Amino acid sequence: MTVTPPTSVQSAPVVCSRTEAGSTETPPAMTHPLPLRAQAELLDRWLHQRLDSVLPRLMDRADVDTWIVVAREYNEDPVMRALLPGSWLSARRRTILVFHRRPSGVQCLAVAPYPVGTAYEPVWNPQEESQWEALHRTVAARDPRRIGVNVSATFALADGISATEHRLTLEALGEFANRVVPAEAVAIGLLETRLPEEIETAHKLNALAHRVIADAFTPDVVVPGKTTGLDVAWWIQQRFHDLGVPPWFLSTVDIQRWGTELGGVPDDAVIERGDLLHCDVGLTSARLHTDTQQNAYVLTDGQSAPPAGLVEALAVGNRMQDLTVGEFRRGGTGNRILRRARSAAGEAGIEAAVYSHPVGLHGHAAGPTIGLWDNQDSVPGSGDYPVYDDTIYALELCTYSTIPEWSDQRVRMALEQGIVVTGGGVDYLDRRQTELHLIR
Repeated sequence: MTVTPPTSVQSAPVVCSRTEAGSTETPPAMTHPLPLRAQAELLDRWLHQRLDSVLPRLMDRADVDTWIVVAREYNEDPVMRALLPGSWLSARRRTILVFHRRPSGVQCLAVAPYPVGTAYEPVWNPQEESQWEALHRTVAARDPRRIGVNVSATFALADGISATEHRLTLEALGEFANRVVPAEAVAIGLLETRLPEEIETAHKLNALAHRVIADAFTPDVVVPGKTTGLDVAWWIQQRFHDLGVPPWFLSTVDIQRWGTELGGVPDDAVIERGDLLHCDVGLTSARLHTDTQQNAYVLTDGQSAPPAGLVEALAVGNRMQDLTVGEFRRGGTGNRILRRARSAAGEAGIEAAVYSHPVGLHGHAAGPTIGLWDNQDSVPGSGDYPVYDDTIYALELCTYSTIPEWSDQRVRMALEQGIVVTGGGVDYLDRRQTELHLIR
């Protein structure tokens, strides 16, 4: 393998300045990574802010007075991770968190065998009562009208209470069990809503992803006639690990080639001059995720620029991004955005598919589904969920163009770019790709 191994650095997220993807300018150097202890302190601060400023309005929106989140160690409710302090990597034994809406805010209680950080008031003494008796006493003292638990037929991320925990919770609630309702709106709302500092961090993490892609699409990594697409994918994978921002899926690099039909070049094929390369990568740090796709062209001998048809194909992809972002600004549900974006593409003469999704505490995160690669009509349930402010998405789509220089061969231009919806507007996280990466 001809791939140059990345330089090892300390395990931590890296802060970068924003740069235009595909720019010919030299990207700025990465700054000193944030130590793991500082990350934990950051997560604790975010947790307090989330419980103080976000959760009250979510409980009001869902008309839930008390929200109960229950999880056993190694069988985690997906929401639990968003509610734990930075020093906790999972629930411990059985962890029960109770959130009760009061006029002054939300009271956050822990019915748990260990102290759950400074955000929660412990309410169980194991020497005096069982954990389930403590839960009943805690709920009875507050006499809530509606009690939310995490069950959902639509969203897996809001369906996190296991069958056993659900049964035991209802038994423990006793006379209050008939007040239990699905807490889907609270769970999804909490998972999808980003704080201002989280949004700024997401900008930096997307910039880092863009920087790693730019480093991968260079002669230091790609040697035409020797390096395979799979080599480049594993270089990116290793680079993320060495930077302390591990990938949440296996990076991919695929190849399109003049004279070979779409999808006809395997990813373990050797990259040749004149190839169009496409990558799909995602990293994690500070409990946030990125999801990015960009494209590169390998110059042939004597070329100083890619074929005009490929340049135009990327421009068509950018126009489709503009059309889709315009529908995000108008709001509505995922299905409405999908329908309007595809309609706008048809009017513009663009052949496109839109399959965007939320990204945040998970890679394919909580919030509305905006098309699927195998469903471009509507997605019942999750597609009917609306877009709210202070949420982050992977703007994922592709367009198809014929390339005159490739004998009118059909090419797929797939793009994926982080965006944030805030204040009724849409902003790109770092900057989107507007020029092909060039490999000389």
